Amino acid sequence: MVLVGRRELKSNNSWMHNINVLTKGSLSCTAHVHPEDAQRFGIRDGATIRITSRVGEIEIPAEVTDAVRQGVVSVPHGWGHGVPGTQMVVAAAKAGVNSNILTDDKVLDPLSGNAALNAIPVTVVPV
Repeated sequence: MVLVGRRELKSNNSWMHNINVLTKGSLSCTAHVHPEDAQRFGIRDGATIRITSRVGEIEIPAEVTDAVRQGVVSVPHGWGHGVPGTQMVVAAAKAGVNSNILTDDKVLDPLSGNAALNAIPVTVVPV
């Protein structure tokens, strides 16, 4: 599988996660998984999955959707507010996971030399 990031309408910037009025409703951190991949791996919509890269792993609820291509798992960036020392109290209530844990220091964007935040090779399994 290949990990890609995404932005969400209600979650353009992580600071928006710490304002009560902006975190009401369906704001959540989920991994988009294509229905065929979900079936192949035994992943149910809403179930927790483990995504593992060469350097780290995260556990996150799955959202089975055809909004991503087969072979791709998409996790939004700007989450992970449950880390000890985080001072954003409102955001900590819907902490989500930090997708940067999966970024590989050995994989760089060839044009900019920056860390590659997309197309990260990962494995996906149900928990």
